[in-house]
Formats: sequence, C-alpha cells, structure tokens
Amino acid sequence: MYEIRIHGRGGQGAVLAGGILAKAMVHEGNFVVAVPSFGFERRGAPVASFLRMDSREIRQMTNIYRPDCVLCIDPTVGRAINVFEGMRDNGTWLQTTSKPLAELQVPDQVTTVGLCDAVTHALEIFKRPITNTLMLGAFAKTTGLVSLDSLRAALEDSDFRDAGLKQNLLALERGYNETVVHKIEKRVAA
Repeated sequence: MYEIRIHGRGGQGAVLAGGILAKAMVHEGNFVVAVPSFGFERRGAPVASFLRMDSREIRQMTNIYRPDCVLCIDPTVGRAINVFEGMRDNGTWLQTTSKPLAELQVPDQVTTVGLCDAVTHALEIFKRPITNTLMLGAFAKTTGLVSLDSLRAALEDSDFRDAGLKQNLLALERGYNETVVHKIEKRVAA
C-alpha cells in the first residue's frame, strides 16, 4: 500500500486535489481510499487530505500517520506544522517553492524531492495562488504513480466549468513540465 498526505491551507483545494488524484488512480485500475480532513475548517488554516493506493481492496479508513509521500500545495504550511511527521524512510516530498533544493532542509528519510514554483505559475494561469492542479502534475512527474492522461480524465470528470477546466488542464501540464525532480542518496548515520 502507498500512502500520501496532502498539506495545504483552507481554501486552496487540498481536499479537491485528493479527490482528483483518487479518480485518476482508480482510472488506472488501482484501489484508492481518499480521506479528507478539514481541521479548523476556516480559510488559511492548515488542512490535510489523505490517500491510500493499492492493487487490492483497502479497508483502512483512518488518517495517514506514516506517509510514503508528502505533497505540500502551499509554500508556507511547513512553518505552521511539521509536514514530515511520521514520514517513512525513502519517502517522496513534493513542495510548492521557488527555492532551489540547496536552500531547503530535506529530512533524512526523504530520497526523492519534486520542486515546482507553482505559485508563480498559478498567478499566471488563474490570477490567484491556487496551486492544487499544478501540484498534481508535479506529483505525476515526480512519482510516476499516475499518468497525465488519467489526471486529465479525472479533471474532465470533475465539476469545473468550461473556462475553469481549460485553466486547470493547462495548470496540470505546466506543473508536470516545470517540476524539477531530485534523487537524494540515502544518508547513512555515522
């Protein structure tokens, strides 16, 4: 089973991103459970969304405490909470940031990092810093666990109006194309 925790802030679409990603993974023949968590339920407060993916039926419906992947759709949420709490060894971290890898503090358990300046791209596309579909494209490129075609199909099956759909499809492509993936050698304690 592969477990994903999506971090964002209220109003940014972390829960929506989890739902779209779940649809895309199901489209590819996987079993998926998406568990939204709204926390304080106010705009700007840290929120999380959880996904489990497996090749067989999933019965576990709880939040995820030991994720394989942490996806941050907000560049500042890591200052408010520890997004790496409980992360498994050899984990994957996807981050919305304009900073290069050398300026980030990467925990020892992370071996793959996907970085996307999603806020800049979101401002160009949506005129607002809504990064969720950009980061779904980043997820596809960084992990290879879902294809762009399946994400496109999931977006087209969502409740976007025509203009919103076109923008979100563009954001998905841009997120995929503009993400820089870094592989980090497993660091061994001395």
